[in-house]
Amino acid sequence: MSTDSMSIGPTSVDPVIDATSMDNPVGASSPDVAVSSNVASPAKAPRRRMTKLEKSAGRIVLIVVGFVCIYVAIMARLAQFGTTPDEQYDARRSAADQLAAARPDILDRNGRILATDVQVPSLYAEPKKIIDVDEATELLSAQMPDLDARELRTKLSSGKGFIWLKREITPEQRDRIYALGLPGVGFINENKRIYPNGPTVSHVLGAVNIDNQGIAGLEKYIDKKRSLSELQALGYASNSDSMKPVQTSIDLRAQAVMRDELVAGMEHFKAKAAGGVILDVTTGEVVSLVSLPDFNPNNPADALDPNRIDRITVGTYEMGSTFKALTLAMAIESGKFTTNSMLDARAGAITIGRWTIHDYHAQHRMLSLPEVFTYSSNIGVIRMMLGLGVPAHQAFLRQMGQLDRLVTELPENAAPIVPRRWGVLNSATIAFGQGINVAPLQAIMAVGAMMNGGHLMTPTFIKRTQEEALALSKPVLKQHTSDVMRYVMRLNATNGSAKKVDVFGYQVGGKTGTADKLVNGHYVKKGLNFTTFMAVFPFDKPRYLVTVLYDEPKGLPETYGYSTAAWNAGVTCGKLVERIGPLLGVKPRFMEVPNTVPPLNAPKDQLNQSMAWLTAR
Repeated sequence: MSTDSMSIGPTSVDPVIDATSMDNPVGASSPDVAVSSNVASPAKAPRRRMTKLEKSAGRIVLIVVGFVCIYVAIMARLAQFGTTPDEQYDARRSAADQLAAARPDILDRNGRILATDVQVPSLYAEPKKIIDVDEATELLSAQMPDLDARELRTKLSSGKGFIWLKREITPEQRDRIYALGLPGVGFINENKRIYPNGPTVSHVLGAVNIDNQGIAGLEKYIDKKRSLSELQALGYASNSDSMKPVQTSIDLRAQAVMRDELVAGMEHFKAKAAGGVILDVTTGEVVSLVSLPDFNPNNPADALDPNRIDRITVGTYEMGSTFKALTLAMAIESGKFTTNSMLDARAGAITIGRWTIHDYHAQHRMLSLPEVFTYSSNIGVIRMMLGLGVPAHQAFLRQMGQLDRLVTELPENAAPIVPRRWGVLNSATIAFGQGINVAPLQAIMAVGAMMNGGHLMTPTFIKRTQEEALALSKPVLKQHTSDVMRYVMRLNATNGSAKKVDVFGYQVGGKTGTADKLVNGHYVKKGLNFTTFMAVFPFDKPRYLVTVLYDEPKGLPETYGYSTAAWNAGVTCGKLVERIGPLLGVKPRFMEVPNTVPPLNAPKDQLNQSMAWLTAR
């Protein structure tokens, strides 16, 4: 087949080859193949269009960068706020920190208010906002003359963010100052503690400072017990409505009667001081406590006077013959003495070492154990102590809580003053109430245990039930010993030195106590006495123990010049029993209750009680 006759179809066209891109295989200088001019050069690829997502990517990046810049600026500003003090904030914060925090109400045992909070305005200033210091000083001084003008000007010129000008102003002062329209001067309402009954319950309640924090009495106890000061610091104690009231054991009616009688008695007997306590012997609750001179807790600065101390818990005294009850109880509890025991008081005196001790009302005969109590024989109780020994005497007093500090809810208390070297002479004088100083409430606690069946209960100022008291009590005496002590207490009221307290219908038992006072290390025999009277009623079912004391009462014509306890403390105690009996729900019984002599010895079922004190060495 000839090549000239060959036809080329469109489907078999050989590709056109560009001569410039192809090597010559034989090395010719010019290509033998001619390129047809009809062949077109290749076309450019079409440009791809961007999608919407691809177009928005740049915008998203821009927005993210913008937000990052904004957040960085915010963080930088916050850091500036955190490191740079803000004067306005500091001023408000200072005011908030210094506001008097709220406190719970304090109630008596029947729900009557003894202490509560009220809202009062306090005046403050922001010196940086004061436009004219001189004008502000002049106007404020005119409205409150008690402010020192020079000191006020100094405060207003200080440039501080916040200062108190006067805490707890009256509403009238607030209104007058508000009408002045002074810039930079304002008011903040804060809590103020008020005591509606004034000085009536002062030593029990105590007081608070300007910031409403407890500084004495139950107010201080509340802060400690409820951690109120910590709550105040954290700002959680701003409203008293959210706090549970504190209900005390105090009966406001009995408290008012006690104070009324003591004020009258202190004035009448020209005493230096006076005090009184009503103790519920079945629960250990202090129903009333008064110490004169007292103070008004609405003006707590009065309490700084040393003469206004609480003589019931802080003062320590030689309790005189009321301490003989402890010696008698020790003798009966030991089992070595009974109501039939006879003690030799024929000489009217007893000599120990180089000291001779006399009886005040010497009978010069043998005395039975009850007679030792009713005649208040020093010799009789000394012989009881000698029969048991000094170590046993010391151990018994410790068991009865007389040698250790008495701790109650009241922060103010005092440790007893005891001999450093305790010998026979010390025990001899302590047996009749001299040579040892205790807080009166300590002695009252011990006598309360003698009356309630032998349960030593730490006195409390918070209301509680008899079951709660018994659970916390300490058995220290047999029931038999308590029965004997109630018998001799009643016998002393009918036949002995406590006749002035024998109020008809209330079946009272009692004991007097008169102690000579020490002056420059020596006992003063005339004119300076510390007198005490304790009365329990009703004696057959004891409920209340009433104690009255006078410091340095004077003899009067009506007392025949005597200043001993029966003539002053006994008289006041009788008046108290007559007035408080109905208030405390004790019904008078006008049929005389027989004072039956208890058995000589304790029943066998009571003999297994601990008597470790008796074998003390």
